[in-house]
Amino acid sequence: MSDVVIGPDYAPAPETLVRAGVPVGAIHAFTMDSRDSAIYPGIRRLENEITKRRDAFGNRIAAAEHEQSEAAPYTRTVWVYVPAQYVPGAPAPFVVVQDGYHYVNRVRRVLDNLIAAKRVPVMVAVLVDSGGGDAQGSQRGLEYDTLSGRYSDFIETEVLPRVAAATGVTLTDDPNGRATMGVSSGAACAFTMAWFHPERYRRVLSYSGTYVNQQSPVSAVTPRGAWEYHATLIPAAARKPLRIWLEVGEKDLHHDDPEETWHNWPLANQRMAAVLAAKGYAYRFTLSLGGRHADPRVVEQTLPGALEWLWEDHPR
Repeated sequence: MSDVVIGPDYAPAPETLVRAGVPVGAIHAFTMDSRDSAIYPGIRRLENEITKRRDAFGNRIAAAEHEQSEAAPYTRTVWVYVPAQYVPGAPAPFVVVQDGYHYVNRVRRVLDNLIAAKRVPVMVAVLVDSGGGDAQGSQRGLEYDTLSGRYSDFIETEVLPRVAAATGVTLTDDPNGRATMGVSSGAACAFTMAWFHPERYRRVLSYSGTYVNQQSPVSAVTPRGAWEYHATLIPAAARKPLRIWLEVGEKDLHHDDPEETWHNWPLANQRMAAVLAAKGYAYRFTLSLGGRHADPRVVEQTLPGALEWLWEDHPR
């Protein structure tokens, strides 16, 4: 357990660069159509809604009409990094990365170097694009900001079988060999995957985590969205077998907002670190001085060390 302060100056870690002589892993890609998904077929919206109205005598003058549109279709891309050292048939440890397109090249370079140096296991990365949009009312928001096991079920039942079929890789069933990673709402999603299904995932890497009130639709069980993790859920639950690396920037989103807004990113992440410490979790919290939301300078400096710490107790 530890809290670390870095910055305000940042430089890319050497492991983020391509190095001569280091074996290069393969990148596979495939697309998934929302029409084929039983879990995320697309968001439906109400159209042509006419509310009930009555005249002065109480007579109804317009019937209520609620016509629901068809689910909005979309496609997503899944990128799969397979290291050069992977032995076919061997169950591979892996990490699921949210917002995959934005991190596929960076993750590949870092894992190439770390695996070659035996600083992490020979591991696969499954980098999954969201269904699109952002925040409340979007497909990405529905997937990433909802506090439930639904997204984990989607990965388990719809994405991972496609990964195995497309690449021929055998992915481990051991939860200690499975990690999740994300930035912003993708980070909250990564934590949610492990929180609701620790029998699937035991390792979480979180940058600028959206542990704030952004869940949509609103849930009566968790009315403040992911703010409830540090406010109620983690304190009230028995410690789960999770290992968590999390970071937030000093100048992250809404850093000056009062607590009662439930939307201050630095405060939310500091609260996460505090409750994880109080419950005895294996965690590392990094505060990035001068850092902003999803700050690429911070990611470039810290990602190799974060991955190494996340996997340091796993056999090589």
